[in-house]
Amino acid sequence: MSLEEANRDNLNILIETLADRLQVVNRGLLAPEDFDLEHYHDIKELYDIIEMKGQLSVSEIQAFVSELSKYRKS
Repeated sequence: MSLEEANRDNLNILIETLADRLQVVNRGLLAPEDFDLEHYHDIKELYDIIEMKGQLSVSEIQAFVSELSKYRKS
């Protein structure tokens, strides 16, 4: 599966995977429908970094969640 194409299905996969990797308990914080496709490549970049890093510290998790919140719809 390729996540290079910016479409709604791929965005949903990215957000759901990020929520898992960031151990987000309240999934309402990272609901895929709360993100626009216009930020797809920014979100994909965060996804790629997290996939490469593997284990994340608590402070890294907080930083990634904070960064993702910038891409939510207003």
